[in-house]
Amino acid sequence: MWGTPATWPVEQTDTLLRLNLQQGTGALVFPAVLAQEDIPLYARAQMKGVCMNTIQQHVHLGHMLRVAWSAMEKADIQVVLMKGAGLAVFYPEPQMRQWGDIDLYVGAQQYHPACAAMRATFPDALKFDEELDHYKHYNLIADGISIEIHRVTVSLSHPLDERRYARFEQYGMSHGERKVISGVEVTIPEPTFNALLIMLHSWEHMTTKGASVRQLCDFTLLMHHYAGQLDAPRLKQYLRALHLMDVWRLFMWIAVNQLGLPKDEALFYTDSVEDRAQRLLTDLLTGKMVAPEDTKPAPKGRLARKWHTMQVRMANARRMAMYSPSYGRHMAASIWLSGLGRLFAKDRHWE
Repeated sequence: MWGTPATWPVEQTDTLLRLNLQQGTGALVFPAVLAQEDIPLYARAQMKGVCMNTIQQHVHLGHMLRVAWSAMEKADIQVVLMKGAGLAVFYPEPQMRQWGDIDLYVGAQQYHPACAAMRATFPDALKFDEELDHYKHYNLIADGISIEIHRVTVSLSHPLDERRYARFEQYGMSHGERKVISGVEVTIPEPTFNALLIMLHSWEHMTTKGASVRQLCDFTLLMHHYAGQLDAPRLKQYLRALHLMDVWRLFMWIAVNQLGLPKDEALFYTDSVEDRAQRLLTDLLTGKMVAPEDTKPAPKGRLARKWHTMQVRMANARRMAMYSPSYGRHMAASIWLSGLGRLFAKDRHWE
């Protein structure tokens, strides 16, 4: 696609740079590109800069992780490292996997003590989130690094989904796996639950503000790392309970056909989702995997405002149904149920 090294066209070189920077995969891809000859000098300089910045950020994040983890241990808080930092370890060169924040799961019982411990550890940190019990996490920024203290790992709107997922989460986080990351021994989620979490986290981004190919790379490498070790019956139970089996198969198709995961490592793989999986990946690469913008001003009346919000969310459910019709229907049902619940709840003007 890119031609021979001697004929790197400017337009395709710029596309290579732009896509990898947008998708957060630059430091993963650029070292292989830099090994070739006759890359335009401007592109070579930019690629080297991305790789160097990624390595420097990795060192800085590793230091902040060690400080935060030590503080949690001193406060006798049981913590699990989520997402980025805990996924970099699955890459051949972990320092080339970009991660911009530190996600620490502590659960509802330890949530407030953990937030207090982080504020005490980083007294000069920027603090802009409220420590509210209905929030997914509390956030502060210490020395330029965002640290998220998670009460829950994922927010789900359907009450049945929420209750079921809470059971899965409790098991997955209490049976975590020990790994050495950035020189500190940490706990990461139990592998089978982690597979669900990483897929669901990416899907959650797709339903809201947009995801990235890097998240699909994380998912693919996790599946490869734990090939033959995941509890397939338990994973199937998770996926069916949360109406996610079809979504999982979209991810599996992309992992196998676009990211190189061996088919025998792809649990519940099927070719039947090919068209929808290709559409999902194309829209992801072209920046279309984002929720539609609400361009109309919200009505002032309480009922009118809630009806307006529901209409926006239903439009988003129809968008997601293009990729997974079954999940789109479930999403629509969740929106109606959540909307009815909020109709009779205390009004929260700040949300």
